[in-house]
Amino acid sequence: MLVVMDKKATKEEIEFVVATIEERGYTARPIPGGERVSIGILNNEGHVDSSPFLGLPGVKDAIHVTRPYKLVSREFKHEDTVIKVGDVTVGNGNLVIIAGPCAVESESQALTIAEHVKRSGAQLFRGGAFKPRTSPYSFQGLGKEGLHILAKVREKTGLPVVTEVMDLENFDLVEKYADVIQIGARNMQNFSLLRRAGHANKPVLLKRGMAATIDEWLMAAEYILEGGNSQVILCERGVRTFVHHSRNTLDLSAVSVVLKESHLPIIVDPSHAAGRRDQVIPLSRAAVAVGAQGLMVEVHHAPEKALSDGAQSLYPRQFERLYRQVQSIFDNLQSGAGRA
Repeated sequence: MLVVMDKKATKEEIEFVVATIEERGYTARPIPGGERVSIGILNNEGHVDSSPFLGLPGVKDAIHVTRPYKLVSREFKHEDTVIKVGDVTVGNGNLVIIAGPCAVESESQALTIAEHVKRSGAQLFRGGAFKPRTSPYSFQGLGKEGLHILAKVREKTGLPVVTEVMDLENFDLVEKYADVIQIGARNMQNFSLLRRAGHANKPVLLKRGMAATIDEWLMAAEYILEGGNSQVILCERGVRTFVHHSRNTLDLSAVSVVLKESHLPIIVDPSHAAGRRDQVIPLSRAAVAVGAQGLMVEVHHAPEKALSDGAQSLYPRQFERLYRQVQSIFDNLQSGAGRA
């Protein structure tokens, strides 16, 4: 349930409603909005009677939430969530481009790519220090050394860095170095990791699982918000189907559904969806056209020598072309919305 306060509700009236909710054994979560404060009622089993709250001073309405996810739902918060990563704004009518190699391989490799993508328009740098790989014999990442290299990339280029955390053991370490903590597709339902992310003081980029429904994905985000961290960026990266022409099938319909169902920003990873370089630019254009608020793209200056996912990594010149094309699409959409 969502208790909606009047525009003129005082701080004392809001606190009284919170106390009343908690006296009944529920959890109260105040949600500031553009014009008024709403208070979410959490940890209820079954229906909540609205009558005890409707008569309280400052209360305008009580709305029953129909979705299984609450905190991520637009029923709980109508306004879009806007996330700041350094000087970069995710959401609020911006198109955010995250680019970099699948894995950090060396300091010179990471800095070379970072300089290329920054020059071409990227606002954040991605690079894996810990790599979840299908084969135990594949390159697993540089670990802590990779995090040190990411810190040097940020220092020398000014780009905030996004990197993946794989387990609880290394969460504190990743949180220390990353500007955005990524939880990958394989860990989308690692509930211990999600609960820890809920206590993180950094934004979390949550990828959709390889066979996850949208409801399951949003419920995973709910774990993070329920823990107190409201800075979640959703990332659609393709789901596993029966096709062989691409690594996964990019579910672009998920973008429009999430924009309707949730206030959280959503971006798209066309590289992992495609698994093939020649599909990345077309999928990127399509993602922006359906309303994605950002892209996360793999780029490598020598992909034929990459230790991870070279086949889906763009050359720097291709990334430059991608940026120009998607920015043009985004600008046209924005100007069209303004005329409408």
